Amino acid sequence: MKEYGKHKEEELKRLKEISNKIRCSIVTMVKDASVGHIGGSLSVTDILVALYFKVLNIDPKNPDWENRDRLVLSKGHGATAIYSVLAERGFFPAKELETFGIIDSKFQVHPDKTKVPGIEASTGALGQGLSVAAGMALAARLDNKDYHTYAILGDGEIQEGQIWEAAMFSAHYKLDNLTAILDYNNVQLMGDVPDIMGIAPVNLKWESFGWNVVETDGHDFEKILTSIDQARNTKDGPTIIIADTTKGKGVSFMQDTCTWHGNVPSDDEYEKAIKELKNL
Repeated sequence: MKEYGKHKEEELKRLKEISNKIRCSIVTMVKDASVGHIGGSLSVTDILVALYFKVLNIDPKNPDWENRDRLVLSKGHGATAIYSVLAERGFFPAKELETFGIIDSKFQVHPDKTKVPGIEASTGALGQGLSVAAGMALAARLDNKDYHTYAILGDGEIQEGQIWEAAMFSAHYKLDNLTAILDYNNVQLMGDVPDIMGIAPVNLKWESFGWNVVETDGHDFEKILTSIDQARNTKDGPTIIIADTTKGKGVSFMQDTCTWHGNVPSDDEYEKAIKELKNL
């Protein structure tokens, strides 16, 4: 497997430090704006950090560079996570995030491609992002481009029928330049995923639709990077990485509960959350 960096342990430590900073930003944005989705943003943070700080071929100074890798955040309610990551990566000043949730701000609860540098698709209506990503991947092939496209899916989201239409399409056209990553935290808006609409066995379902399947720990950077490398080197069809994650990761009272899918912390809860995140 590919080694990431000359000093692997130092590199993994750096990614963890960035993730901790991003998680603090997420909680702060939601607290200040009194709106947003904390739980699913915290669960997907490590995946986004691994991609933006180690994998994606991108140029923050030229967000529309035609040969860049693409990432579609299909679970658009994770906007606070991707905004914080893009700011830390240098797409725009972090201070701009202070306007999150304000009327007429470019940083809204769901990302808008026409307003935010680095956002590849406007998402929020769940189930649509994989179709967009599949189109990007097919366009790369038709245009003889070698960029790779990633789509980040939520587990509640894959209850949507359009996801499976896009899955069939991607397998039919053998889009090996497409990688989906499932943020498998097992909790959605109104409760646990198995109670709302069971999706297991997730791996067998994607395999039956013609996808290569890789399973990983969505909070272990070494495993995340190894899985992404494996997916990118798999040919003859698309790959999905099923990443086991924790809703509300890093904040004890937010973990594994739908209560914090879209809740706003009180002053005391905010202070406790930030303290825990800084001590991860």
